[in-house]
Amino acid sequence: MTATLERRVALVTGGGRGIGRAIAESLHAQGAAVVIADVGTSIDGSGADPEIATAVAKGLGSRARAFTESIASPSAAAAAVELAVKEFGGLDIVVNGAAILRDHFIFKADPEAWDAVIRTNLSAAHHVLAAATPVLREQAKGERRWGRIVNMVSTAGLYGNYGQSAYASAKAGLVGLTRVVALDMARSQVTCNAVAPFAATRVTESIKPANPAQAAYKERALKVPARAVAEFVAWLAGPQAAQVTGQLFGVRGREIFLFSQPRPIATLVNTGADLGAAVAQTLQPHFLKLETDLEAFAGEPLV
Repeated sequence: MTATLERRVALVTGGGRGIGRAIAESLHAQGAAVVIADVGTSIDGSGADPEIATAVAKGLGSRARAFTESIASPSAAAAAVELAVKEFGGLDIVVNGAAILRDHFIFKADPEAWDAVIRTNLSAAHHVLAAATPVLREQAKGERRWGRIVNMVSTAGLYGNYGQSAYASAKAGLVGLTRVVALDMARSQVTCNAVAPFAATRVTESIKPANPAQAAYKERALKVPARAVAEFVAWLAGPQAAQVTGQLFGVRGREIFLFSQPRPIATLVNTGADLGAAVAQTLQPHFLKLETDLEAFAGEPLV
């Protein structure tokens, strides 16, 4: 790889394992110094193992540091940003990848599980960006002039999936946060994009298929390496993506998707006549079918 990110500093949350680790390694390979923020929890957010992030940072060498507190609080998020600035002199790239999974059908909802998932998957990203964006804005006034933010989302937040009310809501919220941050940071020339990854991870392994289509999805997804996602995130963090912002991408092996975002596709003027007939004629042809993300992407990936 070329050193397109030399002298840049990145903070990667959830960077100790899976896609997050692949992203941290890819950014590092292109010359960036990397802070790996990962508390080392299990997939449901229980427990902690600081050695996971520490081992990754040690393996990368002098241009890497581990941050082993949970970034799901404003103070910890600020501390992670401060570590990057203190150790490496600034912060140029933020990748929000920390996430946990606690699935329940909505009619068996667990309020504690909901709160934990929203806190880790959505609020933590907000806290990190609230701490990081002042640094990025201030740098934009000087010679550094660099800022890239990538939020790792999920097609579950776009399509939905059985039992994932908390996870899908958090990831959908992260799409909204991406758009707002892209707007807020546009004058500072800091970009913010979202990436929905398809790759073999602990999340993929935990899938419990509800039908044959979902079983096929899981089988194929387990063949997809995280490397392709990491390479695209590194590109978004690089010089060629300076004008790419507010976009929603997906990466599945060698396939890179650009997703549409919600905009009106049909308009009905209510005249007070037969509303049902008007809806059926004007709006219903545009209704989306009820399918999960696992069903929508059950085709063979290009790896």
